[in-house]
Amino acid sequence: MSGELLTVDAAAALLQLHPKTVLRFIRDGRLRAGKVGKGYRILRSDLQAFAGTANAPTVPRARVTSIVDIADVDATEVQRLSNLLLGASNSRDTGAETVSLDIAHDPVRRCVKIILVAAPADAAVLLKLVDACLGGSP
Repeated sequence: MSGELLTVDAAAALLQLHPKTVLRFIRDGRLRAGKVGKGYRILRSDLQAFAGTANAPTVPRARVTSIVDIADVDATEVQRLSNLLLGASNSRDTGAETVSLDIAHDPVRRCVKIILVAAPADAAVLLKLVDACLGGSP
């Protein structure tokens, strides 16, 4: 339990609310606070309980950034590759970490650049799909 005290203004900033709204929550009894002088002080743990945020320790997570440059591709192959990658990245579990996937095609130079930011396991799966789509090893 965190013993850090917050002012109404600080709590309002953390909740992204107006200070008068926070005061109304205190007066209605929805948010616990103690009167100190003329103002209220709110325990950070009470604010977290009110906001519904867990005080769980953060687990370090690895992220992978990969850039794939592919030369000499036509528009149909780029379309097939982008459909495959977007479909694979959107069909993952809803609780999984986010995947950022950007695909840029330059039809004049006939090249495509894929920028992928994901968890290592997700990045590996998507990079294997790129390799398989381009005729690499299965």
